[in-house]
Amino acid sequence: MRNFTDITDQNFEAAALEMFRYQYANNQVYGKFCDLINRTPKAVKALKNIPFLPVELYKKHRVVTGAFTPETVFTSSATTGETPSNHWVKELAHYEQVYVKGFEREFGDLEDWTVLALLPSYLERSGSSLVAMAEGMIKRSGKKESGFYLYNHGALEKVLITLQKQQRPTLLLGVTFGLLDFAETISAMDFPQLRVMETGGMKGRRKELIRDQVHAQLKAKFPSSPIDSEYGMTELLSQAYMKNSGHFVCPPWMRVYTRDISDPLGAPVRNESRGALQIIDLANQNSCCFLAISDQGRVFENGTFEVYGRLDKSEIRGCNLMVCL
Repeated sequence: MRNFTDITDQNFEAAALEMFRYQYANNQVYGKFCDLINRTPKAVKALKNIPFLPVELYKKHRVVTGAFTPETVFTSSATTGETPSNHWVKELAHYEQVYVKGFEREFGDLEDWTVLALLPSYLERSGSSLVAMAEGMIKRSGKKESGFYLYNHGALEKVLITLQKQQRPTLLLGVTFGLLDFAETISAMDFPQLRVMETGGMKGRRKELIRDQVHAQLKAKFPSSPIDSEYGMTELLSQAYMKNSGHFVCPPWMRVYTRDISDPLGAPVRNESRGALQIIDLANQNSCCFLAISDQGRVFENGTFEVYGRLDKSEIRGCNLMVCL
């Protein structure tokens, strides 16, 4: 298998087909799914034929490629009565390599940043991949001011004011409701060296807003700062980033497509049509690289994309074959 760092636009399809064959043979859940829909390696000769595993299966099955003892298990947040997803991670060092490469490709060396993480609710539970990423970024930053903040908005504001005066490059990484709560407690801050990055998620704490509304509220308090977004999930290892309220951009080893919402086995496309999102993450080599997820959005011909939120349960024409797995 190729190292994910060696994947380019030119060799992506060949690498994806190579990974499909490997995971079909070595991932019991994915292999059985492919057999049930008759998408075996004999039938899959192009990227457009590769089947995408419904992400909901991470709630019921151990989706792993090969046999290994995981170093950790990432779990998704879940409301009362819901079953969380579990991602069995072979090596945390691999995850660190993935998120560091992805971030630094867009924003430069982490050592140049002071990283402030505002992740209430995530810090209060175990198994969060987002907390693991933020913790690693804080350590790589090496700045004494870098760290986690829970609900101590006063201390966070004080640190930001100090960094503002010093004109230090600063990343404020936060779950959406946490950033909005914090923004309501402070006066507008002119800090062009600051990037505010929201990771999504209201978690029932606030009224749901579309991303443009979230960014507008944050921009009102940070008028000279770029407002960015991070897109990732428990079941993947890679992240896509939206810079300054534009479109999400994937690293070279990751691609996002859409499919017809009414056709769970529809071919993946990038033609600006709105549909259910499907993701190829070739860094996810020890789990599954090909996932049909529960978000809807639009993918442009250049590979950038927008996310419009979760598919309504009534819109999901779920693959009934899932009950066979």
